[in-house]
Amino acid sequence: MKKMRMPLWFLLMITPLFCSCAGRINGSLLAGGQADLQISVSLEPRMAALIVRLASASGQEQAGANVLDGPAISASMRSAPGVGSVSLANTAPAALAGPVRISRLGDFLAHSAGRDAGSSFITFEQGPQGGRCLISLSLETGPAILALLSEEIGDYLSALMAPIATGEVLTKAEYLDLAAMVYSRAIADEIAQSRIRASLDFPGAVQSARGGTFSGRRAEFDIPLLDMLVLESPLSFEVTWR
Repeated sequence: MKKMRMPLWFLLMITPLFCSCAGRINGSLLAGGQADLQISVSLEPRMAALIVRLASASGQEQAGANVLDGPAISASMRSAPGVGSVSLANTAPAALAGPVRISRLGDFLAHSAGRDAGSSFITFEQGPQGGRCLISLSLETGPAILALLSEEIGDYLSALMAPIATGEVLTKAEYLDLAAMVYSRAIADEIAQSRIRASLDFPGAVQSARGGTFSGRRAEFDIPLLDMLVLESPLSFEVTWR
């Protein structure tokens, strides 16, 4: 789909990533700060139909039969700070999958002008005794992070009126009521039920995983998409390892 320019919103990949969807991230974090990830995202049926309607109503054409344009999203993500390579392909008209390599985790989505705006999104530390990775997301940093990550993703989120893109202060209940009023209760229900799941291997035995669970070198996260879209409270995920 070509760019949708609308006055309001749209996660997580983050992450990244992502509207009403099933999202999964699998990968490994290496001691040097490199991350190799495998990402898959699929839109729920009503959300996919909504995106098609929005594009049609604004006079914009889709890229072939695809609701999401994997190559276009890949191209925009490749210019993000800290990204080594991205190759997302359409596995279905409303689904994407493929590898993403982060070449410098400490620089990932860092603001190009210095330590401000999106620079606090991720912190990576590695020493002789182990390491620490911290991911933080808030209404203050969300729009800047989306701008750095992908213009296409930001456009989808803006069309959905998500606070992570607009910076508007809403509770989760208020946001779902807004989505139901503007689009439909079925769309709001899809958003409320969607989750992003991540499974990551770390350079050593994990000692703690704030916001998730862990065993051996692996940490697992199961995050409601609504929490990321609204950011009623800032999100913080931290993993430490030896």
